Amino acid sequence: MNLAQLVPIALSVSIALIVFSVALQTPPGSVAPLLKQPGLILRSLLAMNVVMPLLAAGVAAAFRLNPAVELALILLAVSPVPPVLPVKQMKAGGSAAYALGLLIISALAALVTVPLSISLIGRLFGHEIAVPVATVAKVVGMSILLPLLAGMIVRRLAPAFAERSAKGISKVGVIVLLIGAGLILVASWRGVLALFGDFTLVAIVLFLVAGLAVGHLLGGPDADDRTVLALSTAVRHPGVAMAVATAILPPEQKGAVAAVILLNLVVGAIVTGPYVKWRKRVHAPAPLPAVP
Repeated sequence: MNLAQLVPIALSVSIALIVFSVALQTPPGSVAPLLKQPGLILRSLLAMNVVMPLLAAGVAAAFRLNPAVELALILLAVSPVPPVLPVKQMKAGGSAAYALGLLIISALAALVTVPLSISLIGRLFGHEIAVPVATVAKVVGMSILLPLLAGMIVRRLAPAFAERSAKGISKVGVIVLLIGAGLILVASWRGVLALFGDFTLVAIVLFLVAGLAVGHLLGGPDADDRTVLALSTAVRHPGVAMAVATAILPPEQKGAVAAVILLNLVVGAIVTGPYVKWRKRVHAPAPLPAVP
């Protein structure tokens, strides 16, 4: 097995471990209250699956971007919540139940919204594009749904083991993810560097900032919900975006689109950093009054 075959496997395993660890830390029944908030669910789906694809198409039309950049932004905009995001959302002070519930809902919705959105946006630009539902289902199932189900089962059957092992499993997953991402960066650094210029970086930053703003505004009055939806709207599942690109693009274009998706990941970590720090301060408990 060569490096090109090993890296995707390592990334898939790392993401599954992280999702599994998140499920281990979520008490049974904690996601159920989200189902009683249809307004929040609708606003969440509106922000992620309607507003962001339209904004991505608008950015693509406004700037004279490389076609690979345009396609990558649109693919990211229609992809579901990334599996590693709940960890970041909880660190920022967001609701763990909402973060995990949104992960599940967006994953299930992606089976319909990703092929439909790609087809509609393709027609807008004068192209007929068909995305196999099986392609999306495979990525979503292996990286989100199955690890979540397994983690929930373990949490219910062996809660002490779940509490004890969750953080260790998460750390292993993060380490493997960083190694895999580093190998991809080493292999495609020329393609990433070639993307700088022609407003590519400006378009990516604008896309991310717009996602944070849209999610924050549509998150409603609850500060926890705003934090979760802002990050969910801005940051998307790179595996789904790459899988769709592999399914619909000729071989000569796949490398360039993958490089844009990788660059978006790196820039996204930088752009969302100040927002996460701000939300940590917002969610921090007020200091106790001094005792005279």
